[in-house]
Amino acid sequence: MKYVLLVYQAPGAFDALPEEERNALRAEFDAFSEELTASGELIGGAGLADAPSGRTVRVRNGVPVTTDGPFAEAKEQLAGYYVVDCESIDRAAEIAARDPASRLWAIEVRAVMHEAGQEM
Repeated sequence: MKYVLLVYQAPGAFDALPEEERNALRAEFDAFSEELTASGELIGGAGLADAPSGRTVRVRNGVPVTTDGPFAEAKEQLAGYYVVDCESIDRAAEIAARDPASRLWAIEVRAVMHEAGQEM
């Protein structure tokens, strides 16, 4: 089963850490990614550009409306994601708990739906 691990953090939170702590976290992230790659559980993932650089698109009455940024009512915003392929949501949550980001920010774990949407 595939799961997406959504990493949320406040904008600028990583950059606000002392350089030594940022470097240590980068090394931990690298080791974490290598371990998941070696286990075959890591499908992919990426960090995301800052939220204000994005767009939100809504279509109402057939008319697309595009606004700058996400305008979420939260301090934390989606900063990146992983897609893992593992046996259960419990295993996906274990993986999320081992991500160094989980010590500082939030990681949401959600199943990736098949085309039929039977997970709902």
